[in-house]
Amino acid sequence: MKVLIITYYWPPAGGSGVQRWLKFVKYLRDFDIEPVIYTVQDPKYALIDETLKKEIPENIEILKQPIWEPNNLLTFFKSKQQKTSAGFLNPNPSFFEKQLQYIRANYFIPDARKYWVKPSVKFLSDYLNNNTVDVIITTGPPHSLHLIGMELNKRFPIKWISDFRDPWTDIDYFHQLPLTEKSKQKHKSLEERVLQQSDAVLVVGKTMKEKYDKFNNNIHVISNGFDGDIAKNQIVLDKKFSITHVGLMNADRNPKILWEALSELLKENTDLSNDLKIKLIGEVSEEVKINISNSKLEKMTQYISYIPHNKVMEYQRSTQVLLLAVNNVPAAKGIITGKIFEYLQAKRPILAIAPVDGDLAEIIKNTNSGKVVGFDEKNLLKIYIFDLYQKYKNGSLEIESKNIDKYKRKNLTRQLSEVIKSLK
Repeated sequence: MKVLIITYYWPPAGGSGVQRWLKFVKYLRDFDIEPVIYTVQDPKYALIDETLKKEIPENIEILKQPIWEPNNLLTFFKSKQQKTSAGFLNPNPSFFEKQLQYIRANYFIPDARKYWVKPSVKFLSDYLNNNTVDVIITTGPPHSLHLIGMELNKRFPIKWISDFRDPWTDIDYFHQLPLTEKSKQKHKSLEERVLQQSDAVLVVGKTMKEKYDKFNNNIHVISNGFDGDIAKNQIVLDKKFSITHVGLMNADRNPKILWEALSELLKENTDLSNDLKIKLIGEVSEEVKINISNSKLEKMTQYISYIPHNKVMEYQRSTQVLLLAVNNVPAAKGIITGKIFEYLQAKRPILAIAPVDGDLAEIIKNTNSGKVVGFDEKNLLKIYIFDLYQKYKNGSLEIESKNIDKYKRKNLTRQLSEVIKSLK
């Protein structure tokens, strides 16, 4: 059985977007499914991780086509120091930056990769006329890739699965975009059309499934996960009381109550001043850095820019505490950050600041892997941090997590294979 997987992110792309389908592809052959990849030729990824190339299976067919990205033109007019990711929209843009944001939001719907749709449909139509494929899979974001799948599904009698690694109109930064009402409706209309036309839909969490159920009755929750062995006790832990966060930390994801709680705890406990180490791995917004500085935590904080995935795993396994900060946005309940699963793999206590009734909280509860504190529960947060610190001082800071094998990538790929084969 052969599947055509249409993905924008593929090695050497770094970051979280590439992980899901790279790992699925790694194991699909174990379930008698041969993957064919269609991706971008010579893309300009924001993050590069050359080490991921070695995880691509041997002799896999990879199709590539050039893409014209208007983002490259728009960012030419910006300061080189300015972050261009949607997650880092400037909260105080200049007049000119406002115009660029407006153009990007309202003229490139669903996103700036929309100009790859037509040439991709043409190229893949030629390919499908000469090659047998049983199922087409598109993964977003960028959600424009689903438009490629939708058009191919109209032209060919081939089943189509749309995979939503993140939601479309409920994505955490959607509310930040300067969208007109007409543009918002266009997004919602496209989202509904993709959902309705898909032969099957994949989502990463229960809340997203509940929202999409009214548009399609064949929706499957296949979460993200982790690859490799679960961390063992021989890992050498940090000597300091380290609290480590991995990934983007923008203004919406800024855990202000954590900085406040730590600042107050430092005043109440002088030993903590000597022991505390905060590690932030990945892009961090200026607002976060200002809050950290104002909380007198700057000397204890280490900012680490993007590093290869295998090195990130070393940091996760050696830290005393792993920090998860969910975006404080309207759709927060349904946010499941991909890093949660690698945090589970690391088997270190997880401290999450997130909705206590959200999808993420349910995973942490069911795996007994840590504690979730609400966005406004500063006193509870202080109590929990101090408890973690006391255990650290006593040499007993461990976690007895459970039920995490189901999040191994190979087990998740087995679930995916069952969905694929059910469409045949």
